[in-house]
Amino acid sequence: MPTLNKIRTALTRGGHPVSDSPALRRLRTALTLFFALDGFLFAGWVVRIPAIKEQTGASAGGLGLALLGVSAGAVATMVATGRLCRRFGSHPVTVAAAVLMSLGIALPPLTHSAPALGLVLLVFGAAYGGINVAMNSAAVDLVAALRRPVMPSFHAAFSVGGMLGAGLGGLLAGQLSVTRHLLLLTATGLVVAAVAGRTLLSHPAPRPPERRPARTAPSSGSSGNHPQEAQTPVSGRAKGRERRLVAVFGLIALCTAYGEGALADWGALHLEQDLSARPGLAAVGYSVFALAMTVGRLTGTALLERLGQTRVLVLGGATAALGMLAGSLAPTVWGALAGFAVTGLGLANIFPVAIGRAGELAGPGGVAAASTFGYGGMLLGPPAIGFVADWCSLPVALTTVAGLAATASLIAYGTRRAVVRHG
Repeated sequence: MPTLNKIRTALTRGGHPVSDSPALRRLRTALTLFFALDGFLFAGWVVRIPAIKEQTGASAGGLGLALLGVSAGAVATMVATGRLCRRFGSHPVTVAAAVLMSLGIALPPLTHSAPALGLVLLVFGAAYGGINVAMNSAAVDLVAALRRPVMPSFHAAFSVGGMLGAGLGGLLAGQLSVTRHLLLLTATGLVVAAVAGRTLLSHPAPRPPERRPARTAPSSGSSGNHPQEAQTPVSGRAKGRERRLVAVFGLIALCTAYGEGALADWGALHLEQDLSARPGLAAVGYSVFALAMTVGRLTGTALLERLGQTRVLVLGGATAALGMLAGSLAPTVWGALAGFAVTGLGLANIFPVAIGRAGELAGPGGVAAASTFGYGGMLLGPPAIGFVADWCSLPVALTTVAGLAATASLIAYGTRRAVVRHG
């Protein structure tokens, strides 16, 4: 207990967070490792899907149904994770989900049929959804304590981890069996969870600054010198506004995550099929997008400090819309690649800002709700692009990414005053 009290004092000296506390710096490093681990493990699994397909003997349709297990597990767990974070704290839930994800990634090679694969992917997906809500909730608290908009740096760590996981997976695919590769990822994940988890478990989540209570105008019988706190009806209306704003930020996250899912699944095909790019060059398309997004997130804190959240959302959505129009309609491969890069820069900070703002408004429940919206957008993107491409063409279908990015920009601009009033 004395140690815990000292930590709490270091984190909240005099009731206010201390932004330069060594404890906060250690927490930031540990959380960054968890974000990187999340991207690393997920990318490592994705690059071995072809080998898992061959091992299970699944058809394309059977594999598609099995892969829905990841999505179903993630979506089903996200809202429940928000409740777990409120009850047990975001730090223990983050560590537990990281351990479960590390163990879950070793299960697919043990299956020999599509139905069995789908069942074990429910476990992996549940852990993936859980760690995303829990670590984002922890990051929201830490951002408030640091009093700096560093949320994009955590998502940059996720992107870097994903690039490392995909790169390492490509190198090991010809050297190790899928079982040994994924067991290696399990061991890596457990080591990182143990090392970084010690910091999270030994440090309480920093308390965010308390909000000022809502006020009402003084009644006619009062002197007017002492405003009274809001009564229950006003508090209820405030809660309603809070829920609507969380939904707004969730919708913004959906609009932008749609683009990430669409480019991941359809970008290379567009370059190869519509612009006659060689397979090797076509495969670079998503890498260009992902690298640009990583660069954008690494510079996101500076942008937020200079421009503020609303401008970053509005300008990011507009930039992504213009970039994707070029990426989908450009007549040359290099023009399309440039468009993908601009799209990545534009989308880079929208998702982290939207999730972070939802967490500021409603805590873990807000993170869970907005994350569920966002993940739904990532799931919606690939099949929606396919349906539209069947109806007209793939380039036209990809312009829907631009349309939704522009929609996110307009929503952010249209609700700017409501956000300011609520904050």
